[in-house]
Amino acid sequence: MFAGTASDVGKSVITAGFCRILKQDGYSPAPFKAQNMSLNSYATPDGLEIGRAQAVQAEAAGVPCHTDMNPVLLKPTNDQSAQLVLHGKPAGNQSAWEYFMQDDKHLLFEEVKGAFNRLSARYNPIVMEGAGSISELNLRHRDITNMRIALHAGAAVYLIADIDRGGIFGSVYGTIALLPPEEKALIKGIIINKFRGDIRLFDDGRKQLESLTGVPVTGVLPYYQDIHIEEEDSLGLSIRHKKLSTGKVNIAVVLLRHMSNFTDFNVLEKDERVNIFYTDNPADIAAADIIILPGSKHTIADLVAIKNNGTARAITEAHKRNKVVIGICGGYQMMGTQVADPYGVEGETASIPGLGILPVTTVLTKEKVTQQRSFHYRNGEKLCEGYEIHMGDTVSEHPSPLNHLHNGMPDGYFLSGKCWGTYLHGILDNDVVINDLLTQCGKVMAVKDFDYRRFKDQQYDKLAAHIREHLDIKAVYKTLEL
Repeated sequence: MFAGTASDVGKSVITAGFCRILKQDGYSPAPFKAQNMSLNSYATPDGLEIGRAQAVQAEAAGVPCHTDMNPVLLKPTNDQSAQLVLHGKPAGNQSAWEYFMQDDKHLLFEEVKGAFNRLSARYNPIVMEGAGSISELNLRHRDITNMRIALHAGAAVYLIADIDRGGIFGSVYGTIALLPPEEKALIKGIIINKFRGDIRLFDDGRKQLESLTGVPVTGVLPYYQDIHIEEEDSLGLSIRHKKLSTGKVNIAVVLLRHMSNFTDFNVLEKDERVNIFYTDNPADIAAADIIILPGSKHTIADLVAIKNNGTARAITEAHKRNKVVIGICGGYQMMGTQVADPYGVEGETASIPGLGILPVTTVLTKEKVTQQRSFHYRNGEKLCEGYEIHMGDTVSEHPSPLNHLHNGMPDGYFLSGKCWGTYLHGILDNDVVINDLLTQCGKVMAVKDFDYRRFKDQQYDKLAAHIREHLDIKAVYKTLEL
């Protein structure tokens, strides 16, 4: 298990790196995170839903993703509540109080243990990821993600700390000191992550940490910027704002409060033809060549918000000026004439007018669609790949599908080359779609072929090499043997 002194210290990425290392060394690893909280999810091959981070880790391990790798997924709907996804299926909305206080999560922990047991019967070793900090005293007896499941698994636990944040000695020493003896015994090493500068400068610090804690420092990982692994959370999207470029296609992704599946834009961020930024500023949207309305976990609330802050008006005005405007999933729903919620899926608002850009209407449904999809974009010959995760049916009196799924079903609405909507996440991972999209804005752009799958595979190998260089891998294997 890779556990942390806090959130966002690098657990997900290091877990993915070890999944690739173990695969390279001839083992059959699989990732496991008992409980994940994220709006960034993925559809499994059997049509269920897990956290995107575990799908990435499974990809690094070279195995199909499965709900046993992430049996509990929490998708926040607002500051106080979240949708509970259990074994890949929605199990209702719960407030934070209900989720953490009811039953001390005894029943959920039984489900988590069952998922781990099934997974460990199929793969070896299991590479576990913790959540947040492992020393939250008030939550320990309700913990299903960190040391409680580590004890059940008999896991060798490596504690990760982010030195870039500062306070490394207090966070590491305090975390270990607060653990009871049976949990402390599981800690086999400390990993210092995101070190900037000459690692030799931390030699004394390494010795002092080992002396203070009685736990060896397994390694110090330097900060890097040349390895690209999909991120688990959308932290920092709002600061990814670049100045408008005259030599590139400027793409504004509308920054929604409940934005989901922001990994839809990973390929665009790596395209040198593109200058992509995330914004809810009407002036930024007006200046962009392409505007993308992304997915949302709370379509109606986000639609109200962009109407109130002027973003919606900027989008509709851009459309009238013949700018490229597209929508994905919740963004597609917003582009229609109406979004109705007769079953109270998202709250008390029964219906709200959309942006009126596309002649479609949406009814939010109780059942969630979670499917991996193959499709043909705009009747093209190339078979593309994507996935659906949504609760809603979108229809039009005059259907005009953007895509045709491999099973023959239509998807989305095509108004013109400059305006369309789709339910398919990952649609922009396909070079045929990106090349077509960029040509629509009127700028002369060279056609580019980009194999995203191959690119990701190369990044996992780079990450594995980075970890091998700076961590004592032999010590990790020795711990596992013991």
